Amino acid sequence: MKVSDVMTRGAVSVQPETRLRELAHLLNDRRISGVPVVDEEGCCIGVISETDLLVKQLSRSVSRRLPLEWILGDHHDPAEMRRRSATTAGDAMSSPAITIDADRPLREAAALMIDRQVNRLPVLEAGQLVGVLTRADLVRAYLRLDAEIEAQVREDVLRRTMWLDPAAYDIDVREGLVRIGGQVDRRSTALIVEKLIGVVDGVVEVQIALTWDLDDSALELPAETEGEPGAASVTTREPRQPVHR
Repeated sequence: MKVSDVMTRGAVSVQPETRLRELAHLLNDRRISGVPVVDEEGCCIGVISETDLLVKQLSRSVSRRLPLEWILGDHHDPAEMRRRSATTAGDAMSSPAITIDADRPLREAAALMIDRQVNRLPVLEAGQLVGVLTRADLVRAYLRLDAEIEAQVREDVLRRTMWLDPAAYDIDVREGLVRIGGQVDRRSTALIVEKLIGVVDGVVEVQIALTWDLDDSALELPAETEGEPGAASVTTREPRQPVHR
């Protein structure tokens, strides 16, 4: 699943000259916690959030100390000083914006949010802002993704690839963790099912609770030449019979 599948298109944005009071009304009316800041060409140049407004609000309580601090030699980050004295979105925004392209996978977006400790990502196509992805979007996406993973395991892995009846298996998917229980003919079949489920997009872990009629793990299979064979060919291949000397 890609960012474009779950992002909010036509997201609200502001321009650098938007006044902070106007911005506060916008966030309150739209019930959102932040917006991208775009220039006249539609390029995202920053993000401004409720946190940025709080920085501005808290700076009032220390503004009386600032001249004395400067005289005494306390040095301040110019960007922080700019944000404290800001009156527009362009002055108060966090810049440069941490963005992601619309065609990137969701797992990359989630990792970026965690790594950079942000709650939203402006989404770009050809360098232009086309939407916003929030952590709430990711939560909803992963709930939907679990259902899609289960459907793919049942139909693509079990029915089409392994020729097994999905109704005969107990499958539970939660936050990318797949648990599967039931009966198969051989132990090697269970191992192949585990591998195939593991490569399904969105799966983060597989827990197998399958039982089998024949433990063929001690039987030697023909050497593989070019990569791992398809699952169907492995399951239909007859095991090599032991040689009696």
